[in-house]
Amino acid sequence: MLTAGARRYAMLILAVVYMFNFIDRQILAILLPAIRDEFQVGDTVLGLLTGTAFALFYVTLGIPIAQVADRWNRRNLVAAALAIWSGMTALSGLAANIWQLTLARIGVGIGEAGCSPPAHSMISDYYPPEQRSIAMGFYTLGISTGIMLAYLAGGWVVEHYGWRQAFFIVGVPGLVLAVIMRFTVVEPQRGASEERVASGSRPTFLEVLQFLRQRRSFIHMGVAAGLSSFVGYAVVNFFPSYVVRSFGMGLAELGFWLGIIVGIAGGVGYFGGGVIADKLGRDSRRKSFNFLALASLVSMLFYVTVFLAQSSGWALAMLVLPTGFANLYLATVLAQAQSLVSLRMRAVASALVLLLINIIGLACGPLLTGMLSDALKPSFGAESIRYSLLIVCVLILPWAAWHYVLAGRSIDADLGRAREQD
Repeated sequence: MLTAGARRYAMLILAVVYMFNFIDRQILAILLPAIRDEFQVGDTVLGLLTGTAFALFYVTLGIPIAQVADRWNRRNLVAAALAIWSGMTALSGLAANIWQLTLARIGVGIGEAGCSPPAHSMISDYYPPEQRSIAMGFYTLGISTGIMLAYLAGGWVVEHYGWRQAFFIVGVPGLVLAVIMRFTVVEPQRGASEERVASGSRPTFLEVLQFLRQRRSFIHMGVAAGLSSFVGYAVVNFFPSYVVRSFGMGLAELGFWLGIIVGIAGGVGYFGGGVIADKLGRDSRRKSFNFLALASLVSMLFYVTVFLAQSSGWALAMLVLPTGFANLYLATVLAQAQSLVSLRMRAVASALVLLLINIIGLACGPLLTGMLSDALKPSFGAESIRYSLLIVCVLILPWAAWHYVLAGRSIDADLGRAREQD
C-alpha cells in the first residue's frame, strides 16, 4: 500500500515530466519567426512543422505503447520515453535545413507518445474516481508550466543566442529527469485506488475499441476535446507570429508576457477544470460537460477581442481570459476516459482519447490554420495570420460545445457500465 507521501511525490514527478513534455513540444512556437527567417518558408510549412510532423508518429505510436503499458511497468515506459524525446529535442538544434528539423521533431513525437497513456493509468491507481479530476488537473499543470517556460526561455535565448541554442538548453535536463523518474517513483498496483482487482483477461486493442464504441459519451467527449485542442494548438503555435507581424514586438518581451499569461491563466484553467468537474459531478457528470460547453462559447467570445485588437498590449491583456476558459476541458476528459473502462483498458483508453485530441487538434490545427493564412495573404498581407486565427476560433469552438453537450447526455449511464470487463 502506497503512503500518501509516495503518491504526492509520484504526482509531482509526473507533473514535472509532463512539464518537460510541453517545454520540448512548444519551444518551437516562440522560435518560429527566427526559423522562418533563416529557412524562408511559408505558414503552411510552419504549420506542418509544429503540428503534423510531430503528431504523425505521436498519435500512431500511442496505441501500441498504451497496450504495452496495460501489461508492463508503466514507470519504466515513461522514463524511457522522456529520455528519447529530450535527446531528439537537443538534436533539433543541429538541423541544417527545414527537413532535418522536421525529422528531429518527428523523433520528439515518437518519444512523447510514451508519456501520457501510462502516466494517466498510474494516476488512476494513485487516486480514486472522486479525486481523479483534481489529480488529472494537477498533472495537466505541466502543460501551462511547460509552455510558460518554453516562452520565457525560448524568447530570451533566441534573441540573445539564437534558436538552435534554445533546443540544447531545454533538451539536456530531461535526460537527468528520466533517471530520477526511473529510480525514485513507485509503480502503483492496478486497481489499488478503488479496491478493484484486475482479475479478467488482458483485452486486445480491438476489444477495447469495441467496448468504447458502445460508450457514446467517450466518442463525443473525444471529438469535443479534439476540437478544443484544434483551437488551442492553432493559437499557441501562431500567436507569437501574429503579435510579431501585426505589432512588431520583440521575441524576448513577447516570450516574457506570453509565459506569464499561459503559466498563470492556463494553470488556473487546467487545475480549476478538475476542481470544478469534481464538485459539479458529485451528483451527475452531465453537469460537468454542460459547463465545458459553456466555457467553450465564452472562450470564443474572448478570442474575438484578442484577434481584433489594435495593439499588442490589448491583445495580450485580453488573451488572459480565453487562456483560462479554453483549458477547463482537459482534466475532465482525461479523468472520465479512465473512469469509463475496466482496469486493464485504461492506458489504451487514454491513448484513444489522445488520438482523437491530437489528430483533430495537433495534426490539423496548426496545419489548416497555416494554410488558411497563406490563402488569405494576397488579401491581407502580414495580417493574414490574424484573420486565420479569428476564423478558426469562431467556427470551431461552438462545434466543440455541441459535442460536450452530447457527451453529457450519456456519461452517467456509461460510467455505470465501466466494470463489465474487470
